[in-house]
Formats: sequence, structure tokens, C-alpha cells
Amino acid sequence: MKISSIILVLLFMLPFAFAHLRVGFYRRSCPSAETIVRHAVLRRFKHHRFITADLLQMYFHDCFVRGCDGSILIDPRRGNASEKQAPPNINLDSFELIDDIKRALEKACPSTVSCADILTLATRDAVALAGGPRYNVPTGRRDGLVSNPKEVNVPKSSFSVSQAFESFRAKGFSLKEMVTLLGAHTVGFTHCSLVRGRLSSFGRRDPTMDPALNAKLVRTCGSARRPARNNPQIVLDQNTSFVFDNEYYRQIRKRRGVLHIDQQLAVDKSSRGIVAGFAANGESFKRSFANAMIKLGSLDVLVGKSGEIRKNCRAFNHHR
Repeated sequence: MKISSIILVLLFMLPFAFAHLRVGFYRRSCPSAETIVRHAVLRRFKHHRFITADLLQMYFHDCFVRGCDGSILIDPRRGNASEKQAPPNINLDSFELIDDIKRALEKACPSTVSCADILTLATRDAVALAGGPRYNVPTGRRDGLVSNPKEVNVPKSSFSVSQAFESFRAKGFSLKEMVTLLGAHTVGFTHCSLVRGRLSSFGRRDPTMDPALNAKLVRTCGSARRPARNNPQIVLDQNTSFVFDNEYYRQIRKRRGVLHIDQQLAVDKSSRGIVAGFAANGESFKRSFANAMIKLGSLDVLVGKSGEIRKNCRAFNHHR
């Protein structure tokens, strides 16, 4: 089935709030909107290899908390904390790209395109540029009015498959959709601080990790006595690190998963069959990923007259 056909089916199957979103929402109010977003992402993609990973992580962390409402973009201000200050969000990056796009859109179509839709479109375009699926996303989201670090509760990299699935199931996702969305790690990265507990040099080598990968990560992260400075980055797909493909699934089947949850997907009896299927069929993974991203983008969206259209993605229109 073609991706365009799958999207059509999803438009009828997803919850009522999703019906307020539609492909081409800005066709009349801001005809150049998607073109402006795409060109900005392309310019950044040429010079910043991690942009796809940055946007995917930002998008997931936005949608998993209060739905896809751009609340992750709000800066903390005196007396007002924001989601950016929550521990899982400390290392999020590339907010300045969203700023650049917003400025261009405000010039072309003032107070028209939401920050939530900018993040949605930019993530879609970055995935395609990295070799991932090209798909249409419905737009029409409005920006949220709350950004509270205490509400940030995203699945942890140290989770087991069952623990992670509890989080995803609460948002309406199936196990297969969870395994699919974690496939975004094919262009992802982490830091040594989230891997040390699996390494022999820190006293507890994870037996599910390939010894050669353990040795490589030890060279990068150091040891308990001499940890590497500045918490180095580590790519999650040790082969085609910046290409959006199904290599992530092949790597974790070879025990080369960097994060605990990644490796567990390949060994847990509930998920290993899904992993094997995606490892064998890259096109199946890409179709599933497009579907899962469209569904993710429908979580608890604000539409109609709810929320607002921010003029600056980092601040509510009226400071509270």
C-alpha cells in the first residue's frame, strides 16, 4: 500500500480532534508556509548532520507531554519554569532553526502558522532529507498556553520493553508502533552519561552488548576512575549513523544497541519479531514510521479557537 493511501485511511480512523487537522491547512491563509519550512530545513541540513535527530527528539518530547502544542519551545523566564528545564530536555538542540522559520513565516503571513505546526513540518522534512519516508502531514495545530517541567514524563533509556510500552500504551500506541518510533534512533545520538552503566570500565558490562562495541564505547567514555571529559556524544546506529534507514534494527540484532532500551527490543520475546521484520524489510519500516509519526502528531492537539498562534515560539503571546 502506498504511503498516500495509508494517510487517507488514517484520516478516517484517528480521533475526532484529528479531523480538525488537514493536509494543506495553510493553502489559502499562507500558501508559502510549507515551502518556507522546507527550504530552511534544507539549508540547515547541509551544514548540521544531527539536525534530523535534533528535530525528532524535540518533536517526540513535545508531543508526549500535553500533546503536540509547541510547549517544548517555551523559554523559562523569571518566576516561570518551562519544559526545557526538565532533565530529559536539557540536551535538546536546534531551537534556533524553529526561530528562523518562525521569523520568516511572520514576515510572510503574520500570526498565521503555529509553532506546533512548524515543528511538525520541519521534522517531517528533516526525516525525508536523511533518506526517510516522504509523507504528507495534516496541519492546523494551535500553540499551547502551558509549559511545566513537572509534567515532563517521557520513557527513559534505561527502561525495559514492558516499562517503555506502559508509557506508549497510555498514549494509545501499540507495541509495533512503539518499536517503529524508536527506529528514529537510526539517526539518533546519546551521551556517555546514559551508557556508562552498561560498560565494563564502569564495573558492570552488560552481557547483551557485543564485546567489540563495549571496547569502542570504553575508548570514548573512559572509565570510572577516568571518565571522559564533556560527556561525549555517541551515535546510536554504529553503521549508517546519519542515514534514515533500517540499519538500526540490524545493529541491535547483532547486539550493537547502544542504549539499554534499544538492545532490549531485539532480545525481549514480545518485540524481537517486530525488530526482525523491520531489519529484513526497510520499506516496511519506512511505511510504518510515516504512519506512526502522523499518529504521534495527532496526540491531544489544540485546534479551532483553543490555545494561540505565538508570534515568538519561545514565549507565550501574553506573559503570565
